[in-house]
Amino acid sequence: MHQESLETALPTGEDPRRYAHVLARVHDAALAGERPPARPRPVIDASWQRMLSRGIDPERGRGGQPLPPEELEARRRGSALADVLPLLRGRLAGVAEQTAHIMVITDAEGRVLWRDGSSSVRRNADALGFVEGMSWNEDIVGTNAIGTALVTHRPVQVYSAEHYVRSHHAWTCACAPMHDPRSGQLLGAVDLSGPAATVNATTLALVDTVAQLAESQLHAVHASDLERLRRTAAPILSKVDGRAVVTDPHGWVAASSGIAPVDRVALPTECDAGRTWLPTFGDCVVEPVPGGWLVRLLDDDATTESARPRTRVRLDLRSSRQARVEVTLPSGDWSHPLSPRHAELLFLLATHPDGRTAAQLATDVFDDPERTVTIRAEMSRLRRHLGGLLSRRPYRFSDSVDVDVLRPPDSESLLPHSISPAVRSSDGHD
Repeated sequence: MHQESLETALPTGEDPRRYAHVLARVHDAALAGERPPARPRPVIDASWQRMLSRGIDPERGRGGQPLPPEELEARRRGSALADVLPLLRGRLAGVAEQTAHIMVITDAEGRVLWRDGSSSVRRNADALGFVEGMSWNEDIVGTNAIGTALVTHRPVQVYSAEHYVRSHHAWTCACAPMHDPRSGQLLGAVDLSGPAATVNATTLALVDTVAQLAESQLHAVHASDLERLRRTAAPILSKVDGRAVVTDPHGWVAASSGIAPVDRVALPTECDAGRTWLPTFGDCVVEPVPGGWLVRLLDDDATTESARPRTRVRLDLRSSRQARVEVTLPSGDWSHPLSPRHAELLFLLATHPDGRTAAQLATDVFDDPERTVTIRAEMSRLRRHLGGLLSRRPYRFSDSVDVDVLRPPDSESLLPHSISPAVRSSDGHD
């Protein structure tokens, strides 16, 4: 979005105090079902209508509780925005400190992941519940720059009584959403919030510009990831007979053999290993490779057996120092080292071939079914490396995968770092 198209909360030349008074009258009339003295801006009017239809309390919202510290940390580690956190802080945290604002970064659900800036404003935010781990989406706190930007996918500035909940009328906020350049999916938002008296029409332009810079940096990270995948792809493609491409998990092509170059392949939303039909190529066979997929185009005379290759996975847990997953495909072999947590999770999935829900895995690992956010974050990281081997809903090894678990001779040496109740109670049989 170009900055000249941004709609700021304070009209040019308008006195902030007088305008805040007008907004308060408009807010009161709208909530009372009366004819307001002026119309709110379209983005605010639409949000207010959503809040009225959902029965949000204009005095206190719906309330909520911040995430437990371990779940907040899991969301931070799993967020792609962690890659651009230094940029966001470098461009906005100092501005926030100097202008009596706080800088807030949220995930796509509106959960506050990071917060920096003025200590006095942070204390005021604490009293409002505007803290790390708290949800700031519209369904919880009503119309606000963060929640409304996440709904509209557009930069939004909200001033004073444009906030739906009255306790927020002392604030002004400017927020811009950020999207993943690989998939277009919403990642979260960056926001500058402060006392209403600090409202400035240029704040939204600044926040939007920094959000665009963050997306540009994510694009550069993606290009670097593709280059690494390209180096991996070369030896894989050299072993493949016929036409093929190697893509990242989002379908972006790293390398190809025997076909005209294309930028991206439209992979299925829930891509899995095996035979599939792709709009770009028609009948194909998809196989997992480190960091992405190998897509082999099928000739008309391809046999049914060759079109449905099996993937063999060996989960090697024999070493107490380093667990590994070893993968055998028609196109070749590869392996990947596993962290202790990922070794636990893959072991649990291997011993439950029908799959496990996030709550079941949380019980298996932590003896606490509520710690699903931590599990989802860890599984998300696992799928970045092993996406083609794993399915979701429930989490399990894909149907085209045959799994062997290589255990140490001594059952006491099986994942000795683990305190998982399910691992420790394992009787040594799959």
